[in-house]
Amino acid sequence: MHSKTILQAKEDLRQKKYSAVELTEAVYQRIDSVEPKVQAFVHLTRDIALKQAQTADQKLAAGEDAPLLGIPIALKDLICTQGTRTTCSSQILDQFVAPYDATVAGQLKSAGAVIVGKTNMDEFAMGSSTENAWHHPTMNPWNLERVPGGSSGGSAAAVSAHECLAALGSDTGGSIRQPANFCGVTGLKPTYGRVSRFGLVAFASSLDQIGPMTKTVADSALLMNVIGGKDPRDSTSADVARPDFMKALERDVSGLRMGIPKEYFTSGIDPEVERSVQEGIKTLESLGMKKVEVSLPHLQYAVATYYIIACAEASTNLSRYDGVKYGHRSQKTDNLLEMYMNTREEGFGEEVKRRIMLGTFVLSSGYYDAYYLKGQKVRTLIKQDFENAFEHCDVIVAPNAPVTAFKQKERIDDPLKMYLSDIYTISANLAGIPGISIPAGISRTDGMPVGLQLMSKHFDEESLIAVGHRFQQNTDHHLQQPSL
Repeated sequence: MHSKTILQAKEDLRQKKYSAVELTEAVYQRIDSVEPKVQAFVHLTRDIALKQAQTADQKLAAGEDAPLLGIPIALKDLICTQGTRTTCSSQILDQFVAPYDATVAGQLKSAGAVIVGKTNMDEFAMGSSTENAWHHPTMNPWNLERVPGGSSGGSAAAVSAHECLAALGSDTGGSIRQPANFCGVTGLKPTYGRVSRFGLVAFASSLDQIGPMTKTVADSALLMNVIGGKDPRDSTSADVARPDFMKALERDVSGLRMGIPKEYFTSGIDPEVERSVQEGIKTLESLGMKKVEVSLPHLQYAVATYYIIACAEASTNLSRYDGVKYGHRSQKTDNLLEMYMNTREEGFGEEVKRRIMLGTFVLSSGYYDAYYLKGQKVRTLIKQDFENAFEHCDVIVAPNAPVTAFKQKERIDDPLKMYLSDIYTISANLAGIPGISIPAGISRTDGMPVGLQLMSKHFDEESLIAVGHRFQQNTDHHLQQPSL
């Protein structure tokens, strides 16, 4: 039962092959079995989940229906869930219990979902390997000596290891797509503003976006129908009509133009990654899509631009953690200033401190124009690059990462090398466009999954879903399982 997709489980529940309680218990049995090795979760909500499953069974027995009725789903641990710890994998929020539901958490509950627990992540979503977590690192189910990617590594690993049927993650610079790529699952970053950020603990407010991590593109489409749409509680939520994403699954992709950005295929890419991506492009050509070369000339500045803007916003957003209102408070204090300093010194990890200091620097007097303002101007140029490219194509096809999942601790002491892990995903966040990672092969060198990244125009997730679903109908990469 635990290995089912959402759509398969929905049909099984409808036909009464098993109950929602039995499905939830099967998922927890799987968690009990593999979690000691994978460590995908920060905390589980077993009692709450079983009550939600019982309610789902009552509704199913009464003939009621809802999009996710009885489906076990996990949430990244920066999505507030009422009455449940929401820690961002940080010591500073270790005992924080959310007093309200994030909009997406409320939408999932209204749709009948069973929330099984909160997944591990890089602290405050700052990282690309889920090693910057205060509680523990998460392992890649395909090879326990490798990272699952980050920052949504716990969500990706949980879906890959069948510890839930789907999960929500967040993507600030690739944090859904890169771990989905590393763990061999599907991960969709919606257009900025498509999904409400209300109740998402902020890292970089102009970049963060919540999205689904699933076993198939079809499941992502179903989840997008639940979590997409305008939210009056989020001022950055776009007032754009939400389409029926499930209808995009029926679209024909023949005749669509796929743009291949030459800047993505450079000397730094692993040959096995390039092989899988090129084979994926050939598969799309066989479906009637037309290949055109496009250029994103400012891609080389994306990493530097991202870390200036993201760190500046992080510095501002994380200033609220001062030991006064909620979260950790240092006991080693003689006065107010010492309390502030000691609380932040004890509560934040090394990577979070690094980014706060970088962000404070680029916003400081005398450096604002040279760094932050210039970064915003380059961000505009990157956005214009995509707009120019989409005049010649419908979707852009590229790798998600230059390499497959790297080994634990391989890059933890080299921040620059770690930051370059996101070189292929960052630009979509800077431009605010949607992107999706879909499994596209297995490396013959190390046996690790390789993903294909698709990007499209603002609010055109339907094209990504149509192309991704058609790709999965004609390949079996998404059916490959880790030997866990």
